[in-house]
Amino acid sequence: MAATRTGGPRPATVPNQAMRELRGDLSPREFATLVRRAAREIGEHVSCDARYVGRVEAGEIRCPNYAYQRVFRHMWPGKSLADLGFAPRKTVRRRPPNTGPNTGPAVESTAGPAGHPAAGPNTQPSSDPAAGPATPAGPPDLSHRPDEEDDDMLRRTFLNGCPVAVAAALGTDQSPASAAAPPQAPTLPAPPLSERRRVGAAEVNGVEQAVRDIRLLDDVQGADALFELAGQSLRSAYVLLNDGEYNAETERRLQRGAGELAISVGWLAHDSNRLMDARPFYSEALATARMSQDTALEAHVFSNSSFLARDSGLPREALRTAQAGQAAAAGLGSERLLSLLTLREASAWALLGDRGACHQALSRAYALFDRGPRDADPEWMSFFGEAELAGQEAQCWSALGEFGRASTRAEQAVGLQHPHFVRNRALYIAELAHDRLGRGDLAGAAVQGTEAVGMLGQVRSARIRGMLAHTADRLRGHSSVAEVREFLETYDGTVAA
Repeated sequence: MAATRTGGPRPATVPNQAMRELRGDLSPREFATLVRRAAREIGEHVSCDARYVGRVEAGEIRCPNYAYQRVFRHMWPGKSLADLGFAPRKTVRRRPPNTGPNTGPAVESTAGPAGHPAAGPNTQPSSDPAAGPATPAGPPDLSHRPDEEDDDMLRRTFLNGCPVAVAAALGTDQSPASAAAPPQAPTLPAPPLSERRRVGAAEVNGVEQAVRDIRLLDDVQGADALFELAGQSLRSAYVLLNDGEYNAETERRLQRGAGELAISVGWLAHDSNRLMDARPFYSEALATARMSQDTALEAHVFSNSSFLARDSGLPREALRTAQAGQAAAAGLGSERLLSLLTLREASAWALLGDRGACHQALSRAYALFDRGPRDADPEWMSFFGEAELAGQEAQCWSALGEFGRASTRAEQAVGLQHPHFVRNRALYIAELAHDRLGRGDLAGAAVQGTEAVGMLGQVRSARIRGMLAHTADRLRGHSSVAEVREFLETYDGTVAA
């Protein structure tokens, strides 16, 4: 992984003795293998090798990117980044414009082709004809949790990176201003064949990294601030598909990347409570999957479509799409994917009031989950662990009116959730407030509601806000209960702010 440097005096490199001690008697190559294996266990993708291990131990990487942070926390759950010998990211600043490459502390960033640092979003083609073709800009490093000072800037920087990369590759106008319209089917005119540019690994890697970074940001803070911006990357991916020249392997990866981006944008619309806006993106992704005969992409579309149909109050559609997803996933070798799709089916049966069919589907989902992870598990399923399993079961019992069982499973989901998935933790807490209210526990519902409201400054999800608004409305007639009164005051103050 490459490192970017920031301004100021260059500090002395301090070896990371903590990571060296954790490696023990293993060689750097053996240790790197363990890191990659741990990454696969949580659905993460890192390119760890002996050189990376050496740079970490030498202190050249003072703060790893967010993907590595997740992996290291998975490997050593009781240790903080400081315990692992790393510095807080807020103390390791990025290089300001026009700063030389050899000053300041290192922050690990997304690497471009051949290990070179990926260019920032403002990379411009060279004005010197002798300099050769411009290097396409790639997405900058967003693989960490944004803080209050820089999260908006980082989102815009990253999500404008993919359109600018396309502009550099194809010579089309993809400035932020031109891409600011709500994402729709691409309408940019195709350049003449004689002007088309070759699309290669750099552009495809940019599309694939865009998908990963959107998911990382969504996991941490929800969808509200990302929907419009992610649409820009989607449009750019389809420009690459429609107006570029590439070989068969590049076409396959581009189709998969564009389809995954369409699903991501559809999900962002869903989580932002723009349910009707989500449907066209899923339709686009399904068409891409069918045209490219990509059954894994097709199964992903059906999983999200079933979830959307459930939240839209269309249980029959939710059932059909969940079953279609299971058919598509049958030959992929991923029991965890089949487990998730079977949970989607269980949710549909619950909404239909069929307790027996719901219980049978839940039993199948647990049996599939218990077979464990596989190498064939999709990368996008990193969120699907025991916490999500418990959370979705809670929603089934809630839909069936069994709020005691729902509360138990929702509480387990909160306790099991990995700290990275902040949005899902807030969701489970909001669900727990709803379930406790359903069983008549006013104080318990209010306590959980207050905790969820406290996370709204970080989690930007209209879906979660809607759940809390519903809970607040139902509690307004019970303000004589001290916990309820505190919740309502906190909620109203947060909404007013």
